[in-house]
Amino acid sequence: MSQAIARRDWLKLAAALTTTNSILATCANATVAQQSRWNESINQGLDWLSRTQSSRGQWNTQVYPTALAALAGTALISSGSTTTQGPYAKAIARVSDFLISKGRDNGLIGDPQTDSRYTYGHGFAMLMLSQVLGEEGLIDRRKELVDVLTKAVNFSGSAQTDAGGWGYVSAKEGNNFDEGSTTITQVQGLRGCRNAGIPVSGEVIDKAKEYIYRCKNADGGISYSSQQMGTSRPAITAAALAALYNAGDYDSEHVPQMLDYAKASLHDISDGTRAFGHWHYTYLYYSQVVYRQGDELWVPFRDRLYDRIVSEQRPDGYWEGQIDPVYVTACNLIVLQLNQAFLPIYQR
Repeated sequence: MSQAIARRDWLKLAAALTTTNSILATCANATVAQQSRWNESINQGLDWLSRTQSSRGQWNTQVYPTALAALAGTALISSGSTTTQGPYAKAIARVSDFLISKGRDNGLIGDPQTDSRYTYGHGFAMLMLSQVLGEEGLIDRRKELVDVLTKAVNFSGSAQTDAGGWGYVSAKEGNNFDEGSTTITQVQGLRGCRNAGIPVSGEVIDKAKEYIYRCKNADGGISYSSQQMGTSRPAITAAALAALYNAGDYDSEHVPQMLDYAKASLHDISDGTRAFGHWHYTYLYYSQVVYRQGDELWVPFRDRLYDRIVSEQRPDGYWEGQIDPVYVTACNLIVLQLNQAFLPIYQR
């Protein structure tokens, strides 16, 4: 039995057993009360995302419609539902169709006329759609996904800067400007596509890895941009580590120092961490990094992080913070569901 078939059978069984997305079996060492509280929080958040989605598949946000739809879709499929199975199947199918509809002839998934930072949406859309592809049961939609993702991969390659990174727009439109956070979205999106069977140039990935190495400062942290070196950013360092792991780099000479820097800056989850800005973005990626280290480091960190996230949830099921409640809610739900390991991109 293939791994894909085995996973599909498990998803069908999980959907049949319960309409909730239980994390009890995967939360070793957590108390029953903690497990129940986390599980309830996840379900409330997923229900809020499903409830607030428009009939066209996106969320009515003021900014970044493609990026936020893709992140919300990723949060929904992290529960184990697919486009055809599970309690959130209809919502996932709608967001998949919305993202497919945003695919352009040049491969960009997004709208450059209304989004001045369209590479975020493009990267997150590649990631979400690549995770959907492996479980897509409808032949027509599967063909559309393959076509859109193949073009999207080619667009990312053409949008890469000479230095190996990406900026808010393509290299040609942005005069070769690059920065770390958009680079990470491209690397994870490309890796998701490659895992799903879409051809991805090894040269593009190698250039991106070299870009990250080039942005590393003496303290192990990563700079905002190859053109603005010297000041390390904890959030970008965490994201860069997650991207390097996705690219298969676990033990290069750079990774241990980057990990030490990230742990010193982020592992305590203190109030001071918020001073770095973009807290939810930071822990979206840093949680992936710690999860990859194994349970000895992950479990105590997870318990503190999950308890904090759950304590900040609003009664209606969403979270507030920078950018938009859809963004914060999606980030938090992805983090809270890492234990379930349904998505290949986040698995150990």
